[in-house]
Amino acid sequence: MSDSITADLFAALNILVLERLNLGRFKLTGTPPDWLQQFCHRRVKSGMEILIPEQNFHFLENFLIDAEELWSKNDKKQLKSGIWHQLDLFGKEYHFEATAICVSSINLLLIELLNEEYEEKRNLIQKARENQLNYQYIVKENQKKDILIHCIIHDVAGQLSWINCCFSLLEFENLTPQGREYLEIGKKQTIQQEMLIREILYAFSAEVNSLESFTNNADIAPNALISAQELIQLLSPTFALNKIQLKLATNINMAADWRVVGDKSRLDRIIANLTENAFRHSPPESTVTIGLQQDGDYILVTVDDEGVGVAPEQANNLFEKFSQAGKSGKVGLGLYFCRITVERWGGNIGYLNRPQGGSRFWFRLPKPEVGNRE
Repeated sequence: MSDSITADLFAALNILVLERLNLGRFKLTGTPPDWLQQFCHRRVKSGMEILIPEQNFHFLENFLIDAEELWSKNDKKQLKSGIWHQLDLFGKEYHFEATAICVSSINLLLIELLNEEYEEKRNLIQKARENQLNYQYIVKENQKKDILIHCIIHDVAGQLSWINCCFSLLEFENLTPQGREYLEIGKKQTIQQEMLIREILYAFSAEVNSLESFTNNADIAPNALISAQELIQLLSPTFALNKIQLKLATNINMAADWRVVGDKSRLDRIIANLTENAFRHSPPESTVTIGLQQDGDYILVTVDDEGVGVAPEQANNLFEKFSQAGKSGKVGLGLYFCRITVERWGGNIGYLNRPQGGSRFWFRLPKPEVGNRE
């Protein structure tokens, strides 16, 4: 490509090509773009010299300091000024961007008039700002929604407590066998409603609750084995009524240290959530097993059942808010609570299909620092 074609090409692209002669002095190379005359009091033509920033493009004063360093090193890299605006002789505003470059030991300063490109960049920036405002608005609306849900759920829970009191009083009445059957059905329904309310409250307050204080002090850290044993004692009667066995794995070393980073009440809730989940998906005459394993600097807790497992398309979303495995009738918040709490404590949680059938839900928590004081 000839030099004349190259010069015309730069001019057509609205790029002014200047060759550095010495400090602050440049020679106009090639065909000057049409816009240049709007910034110069004298007639411009190829080969003429201009002074920057003394007479032209004052915004480049600081940029030329860095450009001189680039040219002195004969660096092959490009240095860009960033976008600036400047008024022409008639007071109209234009936007420019300069590039310093060294080609075959020739120091060049390219000044480009921005038009459509600049507008696109400005529109993108404006769109990004609008998106940020929309995001903040959505966050605030979600916070309002969570507060409203809390208020509604607490009101419902209050009414449910009165219903439970009435059921308790009915137990002292002289009811017929059928009446007592209806009473037991009503009590079971209220228990299920209490579990549902508890899961909703945990999920919508979990983001806050999981940031509350927890301990990595070994002297007061919760013990995963004790939590599992207490849960088995609490839930075994319910499991037995449904002909399901709940037990502790037989290979656990009872003398080992099973303390973990966390908070006991929420650790109990995590194990309970996983165990209740296994209960809902276990057939009669099956077994749910809670296991504990030493895993380096972590404690691994597992809950195994003998149900049908989880479909592959559902497995990836099990720990998301409102996710459900199968048609359990649950709101899908318990596993979400488990995940955000375990991750807050520095652990992780997951699911596996067992080769022999059934599901394994597991979580790992770090061991506390021995001798650490809060």
